Amino acid sequence: MQAVSDGARWMVRLVEGERLPDVFVEFARAHGIRAAAVPMGIGQLTQVRLAFWNGTEYVPREIPTPVELVSLSGSIGEAEGEPSVHLHATVGLADHSTVGGHLVSGTVGLLVESLVETFPGRAFPRPFDESVGLRRLELGGTG
Repeated sequence: MQAVSDGARWMVRLVEGERLPDVFVEFARAHGIRAAAVPMGIGQLTQVRLAFWNGTEYVPREIPTPVELVSLSGSIGEAEGEPSVHLHATVGLADHSTVGGHLVSGTVGLLVESLVETFPGRAFPRPFDESVGLRRLELGGTG
């Protein structure tokens, strides 16, 4: 990964073979990021696993062929003292159709370029909310 920052924003370039979302967890840990948004990302992925939340569980879909990463977005918070990354992706298939959902995992193909916007001095806890069965981002935390 290559990364450059102007203080609160980071432009990052992921390289072939890096794994999403793991690389964002490592990035957040290395830079002490406890609150951030991932407003965009483009590039190429392989071995993608997306999921659809049906209200009670994630229903996965595997895409083993290379795909164009059309859009990547999400958030970075923390859960149990560790970075917690939640990403969604829209990917383009070879027939020019698209599919999207929760990005469970994916391997960077040629590259991925993404923006990470941090909230210095803040922490976004992501506690488990039993009423919905998911971790939810809490926006009131200070770091």
